[in-house]
Amino acid sequence: QVQLIESGGGSVQAGGSLRLSCVLYGRTFSKTIMAWFRQAPGKEREFVARSGADTSYRASVKDRFTISRDNTKNTLYLQMNNLKTEDTAIYYCAAGRPGSVYPVTRADFQDWGQGTQVTVSS
Repeated sequence: QVQLIESGGGSVQAGGSLRLSCVLYGRTFSKTIMAWFRQAPGKEREFVARSGADTSYRASVKDRFTISRDNTKNTLYLQMNNLKTEDTAIYYCAAGRPGSVYPVTRADFQDWGQGTQVTVSS
């Protein structure tokens, strides 16, 4: 059974930092494209960052967030620095569908974590 277990969410002041973690079970982590998405209240789930054949970020987080992975621990990370109130959302870890190369849409990912809340206050 595939599971993605997320941790690291919390509440911080604007300008602060958080580090999210996601452990993948039931798939071969080193062969799997992984990503972070987020969803704010009343908004669509949106792509944040991807780790696979390349590393990619949405423009609004490119200079502040860093996605990384440790294939020996089957763990994906998202280091978030200089957080802004607009980063407030539930953050989801996702595992890509086999065959996707540069996935960025929700439909490109077939396995999802339950999400972890990130709240940034001013």
